Amino acid sequence: MVKVLYFARLREELGRGSEEIALQPAVADVRALASQLAGRGGAWAVLAAGGNVRVAVNQRMADASTVLRPGDEVAFFPPVTGG
Repeated sequence: MVKVLYFARLREELGRGSEEIALQPAVADVRALASQLAGRGGAWAVLAAGGNVRVAVNQRMADASTVLRPGDEVAFFPPVTGG
């Protein structure tokens, strides 16, 4: 299991702030997790698009190739801009 967190606009669009997910055997990295979630359809597709979503694993910035392990915390959030 991994804990998945959704922040800001994503939390609103997906209708949840967090969930626990059992990793499917083929899910070894962030890219595969995002694809698994995007498979839910609708608003979830934004997670597989990549460009408009940032990710952190265990509170450290990560990329699509970051390996996942049971017990990890994965956070998806939109890019932050300042002004």
